[in-house]
Amino acid sequence: MTTYVVLLRGVNVGGARPLAMAGLREALTAAGHRDVRTYVQSGNVVLSSRASAASVASSVHREIADGFGLDVPVVVRTAAQIADIAAHNPFDRVGADPGRQLHVAFLERRPSPAAVAGLDPHRAAPEELRVRGREVYLWCPDGMGRSRVMVGVERALGTAATVRNWRTVLELGRMAA
Repeated sequence: MTTYVVLLRGVNVGGARPLAMAGLREALTAAGHRDVRTYVQSGNVVLSSRASAASVASSVHREIADGFGLDVPVVVRTAAQIADIAAHNPFDRVGADPGRQLHVAFLERRPSPAAVAGLDPHRAAPEELRVRGREVYLWCPDGMGRSRVMVGVERALGTAATVRNWRTVLELGRMAA
């Protein structure tokens, strides 16, 4: 069995696309996933499965579409991948509050090297971004609420993304460990 972290984009945000986490846990358990747990209400799931990450993403997407009538992007990472993401924070800033200022955008697919090279990491200074594999680390010194750092990034990289704050990344890693 592999432990996966499943990230849903845009559920329960500002009242849009409501999805009850208890109902989601029940649906995913009924679909054959094991040890299904959720974290907060914004679409964070930890589960175990014998299936591949791509199969888990497809299964979760189908369950949400069929059972809840929502078409939401689903991004899946293994527990080991989440641990690796947490271990490679490129923004180790003295005196910073990474829980408020650091975020990670999880990409559905790995962007091409040319697309990554085309991004200006200081495009919304003083905010910064750094792409590493299928993640974009986002440094937002004034918080994410009014941040402009992600504007156009999905289009430039050619893939959908879902963003989590650093505290959530660390908690999902703890849950998946």
